Amino acid sequence: MSEQPPPSPLTEILTSLRDRVMGISQSVLSTADGLLVVHDSDSVHPESVAALAAATLGVGRRMADQAGVGALREVVARCGSGHIIVMAVGDRALLTVMGDDGLDIPAFQRESPATVEQLSRALAADVAH
Repeated sequence: MSEQPPPSPLTEILTSLRDRVMGISQSVLSTADGLLVVHDSDSVHPESVAALAAATLGVGRRMADQAGVGALREVVARCGSGHIIVMAVGDRALLTVMGDDGLDIPAFQRESPATVEQLSRALAADVAH
């Protein structure tokens, strides 16, 4: 019988966000260039989501720059039966959150800044070691 290793602090942060915001079903943390770091998902291919998130945020940043509306905060895709939100975690990482049609967007907007800060601190600590 093999024991599963304990979840990483990064995975715990993603799980905590899912627990605090109604409608979040999955999340992926990746590098800004699209490489998977960790995920809290079970029905998507996290490596593909990581790569697509990098492309999505890149296009969003270019659009914000062209429109002259300031720095991009997040890209939100409202789909037929859910939402996908991609946001920067500092300059070197991305958080992609997937939710159902009932995703509580106001709760996500309240909770996400603290989550991004926690992820930034955890990533910085990981790099320092």
